[in-house]
Amino acid sequence: MTTLNIAQLHARLKSEQAHLLEELEHLKMRIQSADVRREGSPFGKREEEATESFELEKRLALEKQVRANLAEIEHALQKFEKGTYGSCDVCGQPIDPGRLEVLPQANLCLSCKAKQARV
Repeated sequence: MTTLNIAQLHARLKSEQAHLLEELEHLKMRIQSADVRREGSPFGKREEEATESFELEKRLALEKQVRANLAEIEHALQKFEKGTYGSCDVCGQPIDPGRLEVLPQANLCLSCKAKQARV
């Protein structure tokens, strides 16, 4: 993999990190605004409570997924800092450049990923 490709992958990771942080902030703001709306509403309407619970669960699940994606991105960026980007976390072998082009935050080679999927 050339230095240019690595620099491009680093830039993609930084861009995705910024996007995910922005999305996380947006989700937090949506949860806060829903709390404010709920304070003034009368309780006792089961349909409204059920809808609010469902929406909250959806937002929390989405926030969990965004946090997981952000953790993967930040792990890849830490590997850049350590000089280990592009190597498998399990076996230490180089990760196929094509895999990194598609998934810059990949931290396992295909062989180790396949083993992990079987477990």
